Amino acid sequence: MAPTMKTAPRAPMLLREWLAEGPFALVMSSGFFGFFAHAGALSALVDAGFEPAASGGSSAGALVTGLWSGGARLDTLRDTLAGLHRGQFWDPAPGLGVLEGRRFRAMLSGLLAVSQIESADRPWRASVFDLAARKTRVLDRGDLATAIHASCAVPLLFQPVRVGGRLMADGGIADRPGTEGFLTAPRVLHHHLASRSPWRRVGSASMLVPRREGLVAVSIAGLPRLGPFALARGMEAFSRAERAFRESLGRPVADGKVEVTA
Repeated sequence: MAPTMKTAPRAPMLLREWLAEGPFALVMSSGFFGFFAHAGALSALVDAGFEPAASGGSSAGALVTGLWSGGARLDTLRDTLAGLHRGQFWDPAPGLGVLEGRRFRAMLSGLLAVSQIESADRPWRASVFDLAARKTRVLDRGDLATAIHASCAVPLLFQPVRVGGRLMADGGIADRPGTEGFLTAPRVLHHHLASRSPWRRVGSASMLVPRREGLVAVSIAGLPRLGPFALARGMEAFSRAERAFRESLGRPVADGKVEVTA
């Protein structure tokens, strides 16, 4: 009786191979001032020749994907972050948060090439938190700067933002991964910020890397912690995330995720 031939196990797919298989949506998580790291990761992704067919996320993730989808060039975004200082968005005023947000909104509008979400270069969706309904809503139409501002309205730091007559706050409150607008998307690349926001409990379920069929998450550990009074290391976070994400492209996808250290 002839011996049975055994087939060698298939090698795990590399992230760059998964990306090359077809169109995908890029979703970026919230993470306080993690937009420096998000921008670095996006820069590495696009430089490698992989452009998402759609994008979005929560808070810091909505900020970076929204500016890019709204026509901001990556080199412009990098230069803006390199020169960012607190005075550009710091406008204390009485209200349900320290900052009124007018300076932040003006900065967003100055970077965007289009004003409406429907005019963006690619479909874009942002998670926000409806304070009255106490649940996440997804914005996919209307004023783009307003939507980004609302998704970034960190509790106690920024005052809530009125959208369609309703008060909205940071999308990461109930949707830290920022995936609510992409639950039916067949292929999602998720950039997960591992750093914990100040109000998150250690071990919180919201800190877990999202998992579902068709979603691949890249998680970068070891990035510097940033905040409104700790912006000096922002470009370090950008550069380290850029290098780590570039490295992740050559790593195998294991159990729906790729983990690297900056």
